[in-house]
Amino acid sequence: MPGKNLTRDEATARAAVIAVDHYDVVLDLTTSDTTFRSTTTVTFTCTEPGESTFIDLIAPSVESITLNGEALDPATHFDGVRLSLPSTAEQNTLTVDATAAYMNTGEGLHRFTDPADGEVYLYSQFEVADCRRMFAVFEQPDLKATFGFTVTAPSHWQVVSNSPTPEPTPAGEGTATWAFSPTPRISCYITALVAGPYAVVRDEVQTRRGTVPLGIFCRQSLLKHLDADNIFECTKLGFAFFENEFDCEYPFEKYDQLFTPEYNMGAMENAGAVTVSEIYVFRAKVTEALVERRALTLLHELAHMWFGNLVTMEWWNDLWLNESFAEWASTTCQAEVTEWASAWTTFGTSEKAWAYRQDQLSSTHPIVAPIHDLEDVEVNFDGITYAKGASVLKQLVAYVGREPFTAGLRAYFAKHSWGNTTLADLLHELEQTSGRDLGTWSKLWLETAGVNTLRPEIETDDQGLISSARISQTHAPDFATLRPHRLAVGLYDVVDDTLVRTDRLELDVDGDSTDLPELIGRPVPDLVLVNDDDLAYAKIRLDERSLATAIARPRGFQDSLPRALVLGAAWDMTRDAEMGARDFVKLVLASLPGETDSTLLRTLLGQLSTTLHFYLAPEHREQTTAEAVAGLRELALAAAPGSDAQLQLVGAFAAQQRGGDDAAYLRALLDGTQVLDGLAVDTDMRWRLLISLAACGAATPADIDAEQQRDNTATGHERAEQARASFPTAEAKATAWRRGVEEDGLTNAVLEAVAAGFGTVQDTSLLEPYVEKYHAMLDTVETKTSHAIIEILVRGFYPTALADARLHDATQSWLTAHPEAHAALRRMVAENRDPVARALRAQQRDADA
Repeated sequence: MPGKNLTRDEATARAAVIAVDHYDVVLDLTTSDTTFRSTTTVTFTCTEPGESTFIDLIAPSVESITLNGEALDPATHFDGVRLSLPSTAEQNTLTVDATAAYMNTGEGLHRFTDPADGEVYLYSQFEVADCRRMFAVFEQPDLKATFGFTVTAPSHWQVVSNSPTPEPTPAGEGTATWAFSPTPRISCYITALVAGPYAVVRDEVQTRRGTVPLGIFCRQSLLKHLDADNIFECTKLGFAFFENEFDCEYPFEKYDQLFTPEYNMGAMENAGAVTVSEIYVFRAKVTEALVERRALTLLHELAHMWFGNLVTMEWWNDLWLNESFAEWASTTCQAEVTEWASAWTTFGTSEKAWAYRQDQLSSTHPIVAPIHDLEDVEVNFDGITYAKGASVLKQLVAYVGREPFTAGLRAYFAKHSWGNTTLADLLHELEQTSGRDLGTWSKLWLETAGVNTLRPEIETDDQGLISSARISQTHAPDFATLRPHRLAVGLYDVVDDTLVRTDRLELDVDGDSTDLPELIGRPVPDLVLVNDDDLAYAKIRLDERSLATAIARPRGFQDSLPRALVLGAAWDMTRDAEMGARDFVKLVLASLPGETDSTLLRTLLGQLSTTLHFYLAPEHREQTTAEAVAGLRELALAAAPGSDAQLQLVGAFAAQQRGGDDAAYLRALLDGTQVLDGLAVDTDMRWRLLISLAACGAATPADIDAEQQRDNTATGHERAEQARASFPTAEAKATAWRRGVEEDGLTNAVLEAVAAGFGTVQDTSLLEPYVEKYHAMLDTVETKTSHAIIEILVRGFYPTALADARLHDATQSWLTAHPEAHAALRRMVAENRDPVARALRAQQRDADA
């Protein structure tokens, strides 16, 4: 991280004098397995001729630098990160001839060799600031330009960039050159290069600009698993929706979606050439939740073609607006025109829950975060930037009205196409179309951090009628902001053992107390649900009567959304040490039978796992876990054959089991000597079972070797690494630590797999030696190759499973002793500590219950 930073002040100063016209980037990908030749010619103007400036490049070497016909000595002008340009003219031409390096960390130009067939695949990942690893560039979003790429590569490859792929010309034996036409004027971080023997499926979509070619790419070895028809259908629905919603034609000439290996995130919105994680090419049966998530991801990146690519943030402090807008737009599209009509329920269950978790960490920040430099951005791809921002945008739509909101967006795109903007530009258009002053709204929701808690307070008279009713609002101790909320209150009564909504009140909640005069004199409902329909962004609480009703009838709601909201309230109470962990375990186990909402089921199982591992008091852990495992096994065996619930419950049961008869049953499923009707023991399920068996000592290294030979793919290699690191022995943990932390060379994907296995333990004493080792490692971790690797090490090898006072105190001591450590590193370490502190409070609550 040191030496590779760019501050906002530097970017502002550079943009004040520099305007970039065009980049001509010539790449030769045939020179080496580790490096490639990169020659960049950039034309730019300077409003202050004679002034010095700099251009960004991270490369092993620079062979020559020529500025306006004058040679500059690379030894003097290149420091490995920047090239200094001592004297500019009004019109400038700069040529940089360099040797650049392939990456294996999911950043820059990533190089991957497919173990299935030995073929090489390349893809670029440039956000936040890694196009400077491929070519010399003024690396900041507001210095837009046109880009022309010329690429020499093996002639049997597919070569894809932002512009349509041209016909190649021969360049020698087995090689060819592709000369791409210039792009429109775009930011450098959304340029792209994907190259290799990718398989491709093609289609087209009719748009306002005419016929737009569509392509879906994946590795040859994955083609048989690619369900292209479903992806094309989702994409076409998105094109129609966004063009109509924004009243703006699709801005680029074609639209390719490229599924790429060893990817660090879900996808990236490169203009006309979206890269997507291969987890969305389904090799085996997957949950409906993952299929729904893929649709959301595809629509999210498509929405970026307008918001982010056509109109781009001026600086990274408005990253949230890019991402939050794409989250809101993709969920809206998904709910309104795809089969996923319940997308907002999924959003509340999954995305908003992520936002609540992030907003309660010590590292929380306003949605409009202060971004001083690139390193601030790296750690800001979080639940605030994505999920809280989208939640607040949803509120803004309700506040100004959907039609005025849409009208404001249309005006925004019409005015700012191909330019750079700030939040103020969007708010101005929304104020014009809605007639509302958004200044106060912006300050309360976008410029302050923390989540509020809303709690119903109901009193009754001696006849059981409501005599007093209000909603109280509180704030987190360190974030003293009370916000306005537009929300609904649902009143539910028990009718034939189901919970039926008898009334719904929609109102504005503001300040520390909001009266509910409509309830005075009514019989008290069996359950009062604040924030029914999930309109507001706030934690909610249940009053005593309502909580008792919910616990007594965990399957009482006929709809998944109120059920999810009530279970979410119980989860928040457990996390906040207001509800005992054992009580929450019982509630979840009683809520699981018959659950058909895939995302809610996945969420509940994840919450159950967290509770069992972290929130139970140590003295209750063994018995409660045994009861939960027995319950999961019973539910898995009883689930409808072939159902989504069966798939998820078997996986959850496998992940939690502790050996003995359970392990024998899982082994029989894996071997095929036991069959569970409807359960496909396919490639993914085999690895889930085997990793669980390894973790409890019921598998051998030979079992893993055999399974890896059976699944000789990149995913198979990664799962094998995870399984080996999961063995419950000191030797396995020491080997994982040595390979992951002490040695270098593992790719990002393999490193993540090793870290996952390292942290999987039933006997937490296996991780006790690593409390000291982990905190010692932090002193040198910043010397590692890249941010992606640093983040995996800092987050993935933290011995979280200990969740005890010793771990918490050691982490706090490190933070106290290292005030000078880089802010990004301190943030990651603090975000490791915070859940441990929460776990300790929850454990104490469970012990006292």
